[in-house]
Amino acid sequence: MFWPFQKPKYTDGEIDLVETYQLKGSKENNFIPSICYDIRLHESNKKVGRCDLRIGMDRELYLVGNIGYSVAKEFRGHNYAYKACKILFQLAKDKYLMDQLIITCNPDNIASKKTCEKLDGNLVEIVDVPLGHWLRNQGDLEKCVYLYYL
Repeated sequence: MFWPFQKPKYTDGEIDLVETYQLKGSKENNFIPSICYDIRLHESNKKVGRCDLRIGMDRELYLVGNIGYSVAKEFRGHNYAYKACKILFQLAKDKYLMDQLIITCNPDNIASKKTCEKLDGNLVEIVDVPLGHWLRNQGDLEKCVYLYYL
């Protein structure tokens, strides 16, 4: 039964993505709408991480990606980011009518690179983050850009 106050939930049987909030496109976020989710274990509802899906395609998303994810340290090594991305791929295609998307990561983030490769992404390039960009201001000098056709 669906209750009106329940948040949308998507599952693969092992993890659930539970929608936590939506950001409408605004000047503050470069007019990019985003949907944010908790990654929870299906059986226990324990939160293991979070992820988000950013709708659209522009130069900003080329650098930051359409998908972002983070898994808590104690839950790493179980492919939860990979599983969350697979669910997000389906949502992007079916609900938001996207036919391709980008995931980026830092070249030294081995776990994220492995996730991107396991998802069968095409490494388009390793791009320098422009001077003055907020990613560079937080210490990210380069990004691996992976392209996925849905």
